Amino acid sequence: MSTLRRHVATFNAEGTATAFATVITLATVCLVLPAFTTGSPGPTFTPTQLTFAAIASVVLYALFVFAQTVRHRDLFLSEEEVATDVHDKTPTDRAALISLGALVLSLVAVIGLAKVESPAIEDAVDYFDAPQSAVGVAIALLVLLPETLAAYRSARRDRLQTSFNLAYGSAVASIGLTIPTVALASIWLDGSLVLGLSSLQITLLVLTGVVGGLTILPGRATLQEGGLHLAIFAAFLVFALNP
Repeated sequence: MSTLRRHVATFNAEGTATAFATVITLATVCLVLPAFTTGSPGPTFTPTQLTFAAIASVVLYALFVFAQTVRHRDLFLSEEEVATDVHDKTPTDRAALISLGALVLSLVAVIGLAKVESPAIEDAVDYFDAPQSAVGVAIALLVLLPETLAAYRSARRDRLQTSFNLAYGSAVASIGLTIPTVALASIWLDGSLVLGLSSLQITLLVLTGVVGGLTILPGRATLQEGGLHLAIFAAFLVFALNP
């Protein structure tokens, strides 16, 4: 949206690159490596490998939150926000607690909605004769819908840095907190935990990493870069429905 209005959209390359590198690292360690390990059959981790992935995910998530909110807050703000000292306006404890409570309620509501809609999504997938993997894609898109809408609205208001913070922050939290959770759950649940991506999905992830890095490093993007990322996302959807 910003490239449509401004032709050239600018953002803080340092903070955005940090967030993007965290997402790529988490995705590689937790979702790519299982496809290449030999300690257990299939795209799975051994208990030791899964423990390492869970600990690494929590540590990287905590480091990212610390960098974004405490140590390097300026890197995740636009030039306008830094100039107006927006980052110095610390919210009150009451406002922070209310925001935390609202966040938890929203997460519960979204997850509950995804669970309720799962049967309908599965029926739709069966109707269109799509692979069962499409069910996971649809549920993931539903769970991430609030952050997606918030990032979209920020981009429409020319607040591109905020849009990046929402998108990448959501991705870091999704992987960094989900992997430790499912790792703990696997102790009591039967069956193997399949984490490894397919070769097709790994290829799209590598393409996303390369194009994303080339887009972020200059600190600005044009309509061409926006089109590239939309094309990659469209390819992901198409091949998820028709692998």
